[in-house]
Parts: sequence; structure tokens; C-alpha cells
Amino acid sequence: MTTRAGFVALIGEPNAGKSTLTNRMVGAKVSIVTHKVQTTRARIRGVAIEGDTQIVFVDTPGLFTPRRRLDRAMVKAAWGGAADADITVLLVEAHRGLTAGVQRILDGLADLPKGLRVALAINKIDRVAAKALLALSQKLNDAYPFEKTFMISAEKGHGVADLRAWLAAALPEGPWLYPEDQIADLPLRMIAAEMTREKLTLRLHQELPYQLTVETEAWEERPDGSARIDQVVYVSRAGHKGIVLGNKGETIKAISKAAREELVEFLGRKIHLFLQVKVREKWQDEAERYSEMGLDFRDGNA
Repeated sequence: MTTRAGFVALIGEPNAGKSTLTNRMVGAKVSIVTHKVQTTRARIRGVAIEGDTQIVFVDTPGLFTPRRRLDRAMVKAAWGGAADADITVLLVEAHRGLTAGVQRILDGLADLPKGLRVALAINKIDRVAAKALLALSQKLNDAYPFEKTFMISAEKGHGVADLRAWLAAALPEGPWLYPEDQIADLPLRMIAAEMTREKLTLRLHQELPYQLTVETEAWEERPDGSARIDQVVYVSRAGHKGIVLGNKGETIKAISKAAREELVEFLGRKIHLFLQVKVREKWQDEAERYSEMGLDFRDGNA
């Protein structure tokens, strides 16, 4: 039996559907999905099996114009994921089309090493008419020589099987990179922190989700098969702590409950989750915080 394996980087603007597509391909939730942009921070790898091929999806942070150190580190991580991958898939939202942001990504692709294999996936196709889709596909292919173009809906699953089958056949021959039953290569501590951060992002409004981070401080396996997980939510201002806690602690209780329920489902066992909220005004300038997110602090240098 000939096996294949390789890395597929998903790139695109924030909210293009990269995390949704990663989760759809893997068949399990390994990446944060919210209605807010720029929620993926690290290069999250989800592992999918298609026939005799193991496809390692790299869900990268959205590509945008960076303003802060954290933004710059996220964008550098995204381009690093594209440069290192066997195949890169650019996701473009059908209803938004060839935006200035997409054009910047196309220009960036042209600067990457020659021989890079790049496919195009026009996502959210249910939002526009077929005629407009064909026109957009033509315009994008005129702007960059994509190897293949796919019309998909990551949320509803349309066209995803065709994309996965093509990727499986296009990846190089070689042994699988991960055990057959592994669906992600992030440490459980980081997956747990990301699940809590997702609940915070969904619950809180405006800029606050971008001013906080979550770290798993301790993980204790218990004799009864359950686990105690202690996490810290770092916020950058004292005023934010009250917002996260909520009136009489109601907000943090609701977030803790939602995160714990998802962890129980993901891990298949009882979880005791304890959250603390701490103020660290300069957390976005601390190298340790970046390491916990799977980012390189040095990539944030201006």
C-alpha cells in the first residue's frame, strides 16, 4: 500500500472560513470558530485521513494589516505556514470577492518561493449567484496562476469532499506523520485554553476579546479518571477584569460552564475547570505569553 502525507496551509483574510474548513476536514472541532475576526492566533494543525493519505491542515491566523506586536506575530505565523506547506489553499469569501486584502495576499504569494503549489477555494458560495461565482473565479485566476479552483461552503460541506480528495491525491508519497487516531498536534493544555478563549470571545463584545489571552496553568490527573484544569485569563486593564467576571461573577461562571462542557465532550471524561482572571497590562509584550500561544515573540518586532 502506498501512503501519502503532507501539510496543507489554509490562508485568507480574517473570517474567510479557515477554522470552519479545518474542523470540517478533520471531522472534529480543533480550531476556534466565532463571528469575530482574528480569533485564530497560532498555527493550529488538524489531522485528517482520506483513503491512504494523511492530510495535516494548518489553520493559520487571518492575513491582515498588522498594527500591534501580537498582530505582526500572527501575520508572520500565517505566511510561515504557507511557505512551509506542501500545498497552500487560499480561501476567498464569495460575497466579498477580490478585496484589497485579498489582493495583498495575492501579491504576498507572488513573493514566496517559486514552485509553491497553491489552490483557490471560493467559500460561502451559497451567498451569491452562479454567474457571479464564475466571474469571480475568472478574475482571481487571472490575478494568480492557481493550480486548481474549488467552489465550497465550509459551513454546509458543499464541495469540501472534492477539495479533500484532490489534496489527498496531490500530496507526496511517504509515511504518515501522526498516529492514526490523532486529530491535532497541539498539546491538550493549549487546546483547553483555546476552548475557554472561544467562550470568552463569544460572550464578550467589541475589542475586549483581543485584549485577553488564556493559559492553562495546571493540569492534574485524578485517580477516578477525571482531571482538574486550572486556567488564567489575562486581561490588559483593571476595568476589563470586572467585565470578564460580570455581576456577582455570573459572566465567568457561564463561560467556565460552557468551556467545561465542551472539554468533557472533547476528552470524553469528567473535567473540573477552575478559572482565575488576572490583570497583566503588558501581556502583549511578554515573550512567555507568545510561547503559550504557539507564536514567536521575535516575529512581533516592527
